[in-house]
Amino acid sequence: MKDKKHPQTLYVSDMDGTLLGNDSRLSPITIATLNRVITQLGGLFTVATARTPATVVPLMSDVHATLPFIVIGGAALWNPQAQAYEQTRGIDDDTLNAIADVFEQAGLTPFIYRRHGNLLYTHHCGPMSAQEEQFVAARQGLPLKRFFLDDADYRHSADEALLIFSMNKYAVLSDIAARVEATVACTVTLYHDIFDATNGYLEIYTDGTTKAAAIKRLARQVGAQRVVVFGDNRNDIAMMQVADHSVAVGNAFDEVKAAAHEVIGNNTADSVARWIEHDLTQQQG
Repeated sequence: MKDKKHPQTLYVSDMDGTLLGNDSRLSPITIATLNRVITQLGGLFTVATARTPATVVPLMSDVHATLPFIVIGGAALWNPQAQAYEQTRGIDDDTLNAIADVFEQAGLTPFIYRRHGNLLYTHHCGPMSAQEEQFVAARQGLPLKRFFLDDADYRHSADEALLIFSMNKYAVLSDIAARVEATVACTVTLYHDIFDATNGYLEIYTDGTTKAAAIKRLARQVGAQRVVVFGDNRNDIAMMQVADHSVAVGNAFDEVKAAAHEVIGNNTADSVARWIEHDLTQQQG
C-alpha cells in the first residue's frame, strides 16, 4: 500500500486522438512503455472510451492489461483477463422507444447496441449514409460484434440495450440531441469527429452513465487515492473534472486544453505513455 507521500495512482486515458496515433493504432513505443508501467513499475492503467470491446480488445491486445477497460462511454466495463463484460448499465424499453421516435421523426434510424452474452449485437433498419456504410464495413467480422442490418424490428430484443448511436453532420445531431434531452431522462453525449469537425457522433445511454462515473467506481474498486486522466475531445471534459490531475494532449480541442491542469505533446508523439512512465517513476523515487 502506498503511503500518503506516494499515493496509489490510477491512470486513465481516452483512446482516439489521445492514446492512439492518427492511424487509430497504438504505436510500438506506446505499447512498450505501457508494458513497463504495468509489469515493471506496477502502475494502474486503463482506458476509458466510447469504443466497444469489439475494437478495444484488438487494439489493446499487445498491452499487458490487468484492469478492466471502461468501454461504451461508461455503460460497461470489459475484463480483459476474463474476456467478459462487467457492470453493464442498460437502457429500459420505454426510454429506448422514446429516443427512437425522435430519430424517426427526423428521418433517421440510430444503431442500437445490445449485449448478447459477451458479444455485442448492433441493430439498424433502413438505408445508411456513406459514413455509416464505411463505419460498418470497418467492423464487419470482428469477433466480439455482430451487425443486424435492415432489421425491421430493430427496437425490440430480449438483450440488454447499452447504447443508442448515430453519426451524421454535427448540426443535424445537435438538433436531435436537444429534442431527446427535452423528451426523456438519459445521458446524451455529442462530439465532433476529430478528423472533420463538421461531422459528429451522438451517443445516448441510460441516465447517469458517463466515463467520469465509471472512473470514480473503478478508482474505489482498485483502491486508488489519486486519479489522472488524459483526453483530447469535448466528451473528455467531464472525466477531467472528476480527476485529481487532468492532462490534455497537444492536439486537443481548445476547450479541453482550458479544462485540463496540464497540456503535453500530441497523440502522435507517444505523449501519454511517456508522461505516465515519468510520473510513476518520480512517485516511486
